[in-house]
Amino acid sequence: MDQANHAKSSDVYQRVTAEIIKAIEDGVEGAYRMPWHRHTAEGFPKNVISRRPYHGLNTLALWSTTQMRGYHSSFWATYRQWTTLHAQVRKGEKATAILFYKEDDRTREAEQEEEQGKRRVIARSSFVFNAAQVDGYDWQGTVLVPEDRTVRLDRAEHFVSGIGAQVVYGGERAFYRPSTDHIQMPERASFIGTTTSSATESFYAVLLHEHVHWSGHSSRLDRNLSGRFGQSAYAMEELIAELGAAFLCAELGVANEPREDHALYVKSWLPVLKEKKLALVSAASAATKACRYLVERSTPAEQVA
Repeated sequence: MDQANHAKSSDVYQRVTAEIIKAIEDGVEGAYRMPWHRHTAEGFPKNVISRRPYHGLNTLALWSTTQMRGYHSSFWATYRQWTTLHAQVRKGEKATAILFYKEDDRTREAEQEEEQGKRRVIARSSFVFNAAQVDGYDWQGTVLVPEDRTVRLDRAEHFVSGIGAQVVYGGERAFYRPSTDHIQMPERASFIGTTTSSATESFYAVLLHEHVHWSGHSSRLDRNLSGRFGQSAYAMEELIAELGAAFLCAELGVANEPREDHALYVKSWLPVLKEKKLALVSAASAATKACRYLVERSTPAEQVA
């Protein structure tokens, strides 16, 4: 990045920081909400063969997996059960563990206890797959596929593509996972926007937020905040990522000015940090460094003066 562009970006970053601080000081109201649909399966998870619902901890485990991975079906079955329906679990799909209880009648002790009216049971584990993980089974259910309200912005698309981070779409969470070094995003059509941001602005704000997280990996900027901020390191990292997302949205023309969503998100993390103004100044500095890194990584060398 040449000096002129460097100075121009710095001006944009400083302006955005000032506007976010002003919004917080003016008393921006409301709670930050994830700007995308949650459209997982409804009802109790149930076995596709018996049609009986799962119970207890199994219900919680299957519900949790359904929400995390964005499944639309409430039907589950073991690998063998799916094959009896002439369905095939797709290669690479991960099973979900559940528990079931079986009478243990293999010992004399068990037989004696059963005669006394007692049943001895043992816990066994089983592994099941959702209907969304198999081919060849037409499960009865209506999937409400939301309309994709986002608009592809060429400049932002080229910027993200040039960075080269691995971005995986699916599920109902947006996050960066350092252990696998990948960014997870809900599908584009899941984004609905908010009262202050369009679906397009919300989508790119979240995508850029996760890219700022990605920049802090040990193989890149090595942004380890634990030494300076201790238990508040996670909150500080979130401030950096959201400020960085606001900077990049302004620089890439995604939004001409920072939306209240950015201020609400930043405000939600400030109580964790004791020195609010110092935290914002430090976060803005780190976010600026992250954005410059991403811009330089995305810009072809021949275009840098």
